[in-house]
Amino acid sequence: MSTPFTRRKFVQNAGMTSLAVGLSPAFIKAQAAATKDVVNIGIIGTGFRGQSHIEMLVQRKDTKIVAFADPDPRMLADAQKILKDAGRPAAIEYNKGNENYKKLLQRTDIDAVVIATPWEWHIPQALEAIKNGIIPGVEVCGAIKLTDCWDIVNASEKSGIPVMCLENVCYRRDVMAVYNMVKKGMFGELLHLQGGYEHDLRGVKFNSANSASSDSGVEFGDKGFSEAAWRTNHSLYRNGELYPTHGLGPVAMMTDINRGNLLTRLSSVATKARGLHKYIVNHPKGGENHPNAKLNFKLGDIVTTQLQTANGETILLTHDTNSPRPYNLGFRVQGTQGLWQDFHAGEFSAGHIYIEGVSKKSHQWENPETYLKEHDHPLWKKYEADAVGAGHGGMDFFVVNAFVECIKRKVNFPMDVYDLATWYAVTPLSEKSIAENGQVQEIPDFTRGKWKNRKPDFAMNPDF
Repeated sequence: MSTPFTRRKFVQNAGMTSLAVGLSPAFIKAQAAATKDVVNIGIIGTGFRGQSHIEMLVQRKDTKIVAFADPDPRMLADAQKILKDAGRPAAIEYNKGNENYKKLLQRTDIDAVVIATPWEWHIPQALEAIKNGIIPGVEVCGAIKLTDCWDIVNASEKSGIPVMCLENVCYRRDVMAVYNMVKKGMFGELLHLQGGYEHDLRGVKFNSANSASSDSGVEFGDKGFSEAAWRTNHSLYRNGELYPTHGLGPVAMMTDINRGNLLTRLSSVATKARGLHKYIVNHPKGGENHPNAKLNFKLGDIVTTQLQTANGETILLTHDTNSPRPYNLGFRVQGTQGLWQDFHAGEFSAGHIYIEGVSKKSHQWENPETYLKEHDHPLWKKYEADAVGAGHGGMDFFVVNAFVECIKRKVNFPMDVYDLATWYAVTPLSEKSIAENGQVQEIPDFTRGKWKNRKPDFAMNPDF
């Protein structure tokens, strides 16, 4: 069992050293010998995303889930059932309101915590974890305020406690194959990349809290179930790129952001907001006279954000969650030698590819299946069997594996506090840009210049 002294000494030694030298091969080799056998973990937020993490964690022999914090008895019961079905002891519950998670973080037998709560809680809970010497793994969203991003960086640097951004799409199989191709130089020098979150979430944003399941409806807030209880309010009151990391994270890794490259500025624009109102009016449980049909939703149906990098690439992000559409993250990776475009979710055969001098016919797309299989990332080749059945097409296995293994081996996370701060910052900066009619916004350098000497390290370790 960890004590406050040993845990803090570990994170200070591992965290501050990794911040100083980066995740170099020499550092990995030097630190890998001193491992921790079992990582004691707390879960803050036992909703559907938190339960996905629990399902991954209980399959590992090197984890112990100590405690849950969540005010929702329904979700807590579901989370406890996962433990029971896996033959694990019940977790201690902290269920006395929204602030009771602080009691969990005061425990001395927890090494790390997974934060899978509504977006507005991510940074405050991560800061509280750091204050108590606990390593936070933080689920994805965008920051509420730009100062949140500086707060988490400053706290991590001051304490030496590392932070991991739990962005699973960086581990999507086809994305990792393309990442592998990028690192092999197959697309030439990168020029332009695209990604986004294009996902019809109208049924998620509106449903009924009184149902035994998340039945479709037109309610949200206090009357909503699961994400409808909180997520929809962001669409009501905010207009910006509210969920940037699924699209940005993978292309940021391909362009070595914070590791020899930097995001420098962005500009965002938004369409008019029509989708959510139309959904309410046309829904059998809604109609023109429903109270929610009178609301003025602020979030534009499609938000487009242009970003520039220090090394001269451009990135285009699209946020599209209020429209009738199939799911797609819309990746595009284009260089001086060719490009790949994704038109579906995570299948080898989806999308198009063209590589000059390699593709069989000039100016004609190819099916990417052969390329993606040939250049399948070594991590997927190694862990394919372990990833079978894991959430989101297997990529949830990899993000949990990286979180646990890095803690055990005392090495830096592949998606660290600087990535979290940079990706999260896109949201408040995009809101400001839209409010200023697309005015360009400068993106802070959260590494304070360290990006110039940090080396690319994502998925470079053969184990994570």
